Amino acid sequence: MNSISTDFKFFIECDSSPFVLFGDTGKILYLNNAAEILLGYVTPAELYDITISYAPKDYGSKTTSFELQYDLFSFYAITVAYENEEQIGIRLYHRPRLESANFTEIDKLPPTDINTLLEATITLFKLENENKLELLTDQDLPPCRIDQNQFSKLLRKTLHSFRNSDSIKISLTLMVGEYVLVQDRRERIIQFSITSNGRYVDADKEIRAIASQINTSCILKEHSIQLQIPFVQ
Repeated sequence: MNSISTDFKFFIECDSSPFVLFGDTGKILYLNNAAEILLGYVTPAELYDITISYAPKDYGSKTTSFELQYDLFSFYAITVAYENEEQIGIRLYHRPRLESANFTEIDKLPPTDINTLLEATITLFKLENENKLELLTDQDLPPCRIDQNQFSKLLRKTLHSFRNSDSIKISLTLMVGEYVLVQDRRERIIQFSITSNGRYVDADKEIRAIASQINTSCILKEHSIQLQIPFVQ
């Protein structure tokens, strides 16, 4: 292989995958732009622990596939590499937000008022639960194209996860600066969020499955669920 004299840091900086180089005490020696953003959601100590836990036994590199979720950031694999005892690096691989192939039939769906579906879901929930609800929505959101039946089911399953919570905060807003590519068109994203002091996790697998069917990303945490919905008009 021919050797090339160039500054590879430029290409690492341009990479959308976070890369962090640690010293042997866990101190960060270098990180690219993507990693700098990620560290707003995860501590260096936690990332270093993951790096050490999945490091190869001998010098070289090791790629491991597993799920990592930090707020809006979802990763499906990491590579850990080192060639001496003083430095060790980790690269995290983003899970694609959504695949354009899933949107082939979206133009055939009727325009839907998401606020109306949410209000109906909350009404049904209140018939069986007396939880205190705090609701914040953008009432000026125009209709968008989504599978009404599946989305209503997703809302019901999501809200039902908080059935025994003391108080529940619900919001439905447009995400600022976030887009998804739908049939070569850049579309905005709506975020539906429910937060409380705790929730049941018995329906998490079904929530993920329904969300995947209707091109919705879901972030499941101990005290919250976030759904990110393509806002296709």
